[in-house]
Amino acid sequence: MLLSNITESRTGGVPLSVNFESPVDYLIFIFQILFATATILVAGPVVITILATRALRLQNRFIFMLNTSVCDTLVGFSVYYIGLFDVQEGYPSRNGTYNILNSLLGVNMMTFLFAQFDRYFAICHPYIYTRFITRRVTISINVYCWLHVYGQLMVINILPLSKAIQLYVFGIVSLQVIVLTKVIMTIKLYVVARFQVERDPPSADKESKKESLRIIIFVVTSFLVLWGPSFVNIILRLLLNGGLTFRNEATNPFAIMARLNAVCTPAVYLWGSPALRKALVKTVWGRVCPRCKKR
Repeated sequence: MLLSNITESRTGGVPLSVNFESPVDYLIFIFQILFATATILVAGPVVITILATRALRLQNRFIFMLNTSVCDTLVGFSVYYIGLFDVQEGYPSRNGTYNILNSLLGVNMMTFLFAQFDRYFAICHPYIYTRFITRRVTISINVYCWLHVYGQLMVINILPLSKAIQLYVFGIVSLQVIVLTKVIMTIKLYVVARFQVERDPPSADKESKKESLRIIIFVVTSFLVLWGPSFVNIILRLLLNGGLTFRNEATNPFAIMARLNAVCTPAVYLWGSPALRKALVKTVWGRVCPRCKKR
């Protein structure tokens, strides 16, 4: 167990996450500020770019990117609270947000899962995809991700504590099914990318398919790698009474790793999509820095 004394508040209200009694405390506090700022500066412009560029909004894959980037931007803002103040989410909770901020990762997870199915049907069953998966359907799926996660969270917060903990544990267990499905779909998409797409004749559509597959595979893989340790630790704590317990969210390396997805995901989007990079320079950074636009 890694436990420490709770930071004492000297001015009232919610105390800070660290005591500033050692250099490590200063490093943790500075890291949280830099991390929150970097997340907003990376994910926020992606949101603005997709919303402001009609050519991107008309493509289903960018609708999924928009949804996850909105989550990532909100995660960046949330770090200014859960990273700088003495906050412990879950059960028991201390200065928590009723898991409202942590549930943003759940929205991301469901969005990634639907995005994997979207790319699979777009490439393996293009006729069915073109006929049934319209832009309206894609938007509805992304809205459903929010309604499902926060609808379940609202029920948990209304129920008595004993029932709420049971439902919370059930939600954690059900996430195992989602994680397993994501792993299987990632392998399936890799096979599709390696064999089926390569057989198509050279065309702009082929390059678009390869680009979207590459992005979703990298995004999901990084999500599973970064979120996996926190997921395992939560299961050990809730189901087996084991795992590690930390002072608060700011000093929990597993939670920090999970939130790092908020920077990695939009960064992968920009790395893997030339169209998004070009639109970003034109829409955001080109206006902030005219030299960047000329280059």
